[in-house]
Order: sequence, then structure tokens, then C-alpha cells
Amino acid sequence: MLTFRKALIISACVLTIIYLFHSSHSEPSYPGDLEHNHKQDHVKDKTTLQTGIAAQPTILHLPPQKSSTDKKTSQQPINNLGSKSLLEQLRYQFPYDPEGKFPAYIWQTWKSTPASGDFSDDLRGSEASWTEKHPDFIHEVITDQTAVHLIKYLYASVPEIIEAYNALPVPVLKADFFRYLILLARGGIYSDIDTMALKSAVDWIPKEVPPSSVGLIIGIEADPDRPDWKDWYSRRIQFCQWTIQAKVGHPVLRNIVATITEDTLRMKKLGILSKKKIDKSIVEFTGPAVWTDTVFRYMNNPEYFKMEDGGKNITWEQFTGIETAKKVGDVVVLPITSFSPGIGHSGAKDTDDPMAFVKHDFEGG
Repeated sequence: MLTFRKALIISACVLTIIYLFHSSHSEPSYPGDLEHNHKQDHVKDKTTLQTGIAAQPTILHLPPQKSSTDKKTSQQPINNLGSKSLLEQLRYQFPYDPEGKFPAYIWQTWKSTPASGDFSDDLRGSEASWTEKHPDFIHEVITDQTAVHLIKYLYASVPEIIEAYNALPVPVLKADFFRYLILLARGGIYSDIDTMALKSAVDWIPKEVPPSSVGLIIGIEADPDRPDWKDWYSRRIQFCQWTIQAKVGHPVLRNIVATITEDTLRMKKLGILSKKKIDKSIVEFTGPAVWTDTVFRYMNNPEYFKMEDGGKNITWEQFTGIETAKKVGDVVVLPITSFSPGIGHSGAKDTDDPMAFVKHDFEGG
């Protein structure tokens, strides 16, 4: 029986989705593009791997990204799209424009919205900091119920995604998957609800790097320079996924969405898709381990980068100990201080450091 309370919840979800997609038709642009535009003509791509002077932001360059692979063009009809691979379907549905603008969205998820009386007072300051630092952005806190409808709408043409999302047996798996899904389809910033914005995203990349040359901004979560690092972390360099900025359709997001979807449906078919039976840890299934692996695979993928003969693979060694931003193709990697200030290890500096952009309080759950 449809009670008054259930009717209110359903109405709220529907209104939220209508609002989101009404605003998405005229996608907000990233304000940082405006102040960088006049500098674009003075910044040229390098064709060799290099580091800058210590006093300046360090930019790590690979040969220029192939422009033909993902350069956004008008969509052409594809016959029998459902017969194509999942990656091909996602590429078609969410084309990547490397030179496009970062959408001015901030996405967060929680059990209730800030307007609800159930929203934790401990999180209000952190949540509000994102709006305060980004007054021109559209800031949305998506509830679990709204997320189900949102994914169903965004991925209606790719039913495997919806099936996989709904099948995930643990809320944290869905929370991980949602951040990749929303950024792939709508772009912008995703950040955990227990993170505090210390600086505007306009300041996240060096001033001399035009946003039109960047499609993904990530930070380092852990850089454990110790012999027993495997006892503490899954990867020698681990990229965090509690804060990510991306343009719509970025290949890293496309790849991780396909990977998680295929793993989920494989386990479902085997009858092991349950909290006690899944054959991967959460970190390896949807968390920072698979995220880190996907980023490195992209950086070393000849489909996107013209690798010179004898060129070395990009590994953790290029990022350990960095104190300023490094750029590989269209990916900017920020040092550990940027998204993990004050954690007391891996060389992270405090929240008052100029490179401290986001503080994670580790209170979500």
C-alpha cells in the first residue's frame, strides 16, 4: 500500500532527477577555463618525459595523445549497438572530448540530503565547504534511493550497467561504482561526503597548464616508502578515489566501469555475488586498487599514447615522493598532500600547505 510517507519519498526522488537532467541539457562549464584561456597559445605539448625545476610545478609529459581516438564528433548511428562490446557501447553513449570543459558539477552521496532532518550535523561543515569554495557549481548530494533511479536513467541504453549496479550486494560497492558511473556520464567532481574543500578546483592544476589539455585529475592516497608496504596497502603507489575530477566519457572511467560491470556479472553468473562469497576484496573489486590499476593501464596504453620505441612504462616510480603536480597525457596526478593532508605518513604535509586542496575526515559509513 502506498503510504503518505512513501509517496513523499518517491516524489522527492522524481523531482530530483527531473532537476538534474533539466540542468544537464545546458551543461555548466568549469569556471577555471576562463582564466586559463588566454594562456593556451603559450603552452605546447612536450614529446619527451621530463621534470621541471623543483621550485616550479613539475609536469611529466608523454608523447601527445592520439587525437583521432576520442576526439568528440557528432554521434553517428551504430547498427546493432547491443551487439558491440561493453566498451564500445560506453564509448558511443558517452563520447570523450579531450579539449572540452570540465562540467561544473559536484557530486556526493549519502543516506539523506542536507535538507533532511536525518543529515548528520558532523557532516554539515564538510558538505557546505564544497558550495562555499565553488559558488558557481551545481552541488548535489545523491541519496541511495535517488542513485538507483539516476543510474537507471543515465544507462538505460546499456542494461548490463543497471543489472550490475543493482546486483552489488554491499552498499560500499555501490558507492564506489556510483562515483565512476556519474563521472563517466556527467563529469565534474566527485568527493566523499566526509571530505572538506580547502581550495577551489580552479587551483588544482598549475596555472600554466590549460584545462583543455586535461581530462582527469586524481591524487595520491598512499606512497609507503617502506619494505613492508604490502602489509598496509594494495599498491606501492595508490591513487585515491574519494575525490576525482573528470570530463564526460574519459577513457579511464569507461574502462573501470566496464571492468566492474564484467566482474559483477561474472560473479552473479557463478552464484558467488554475495558479501561472504565474492572472490575479490572490496579494495580490488571497486576500490583504490582497481582504480590505480586502471589509471596505470591507461597511461601505458598505445591506443591513447604514441609510445616511442624502447620507451619505458609509466610506473609508481614516476610518482613516488612528488610534491607538485605531474601530468601524463591528459591526466594530472596531484601529490599526496593535495587530497590527503595531515595524515601523518607518506610525506603528506599539513592542511595549511599550499598544495593542500581537500581534507578527508574518514567519517563516512
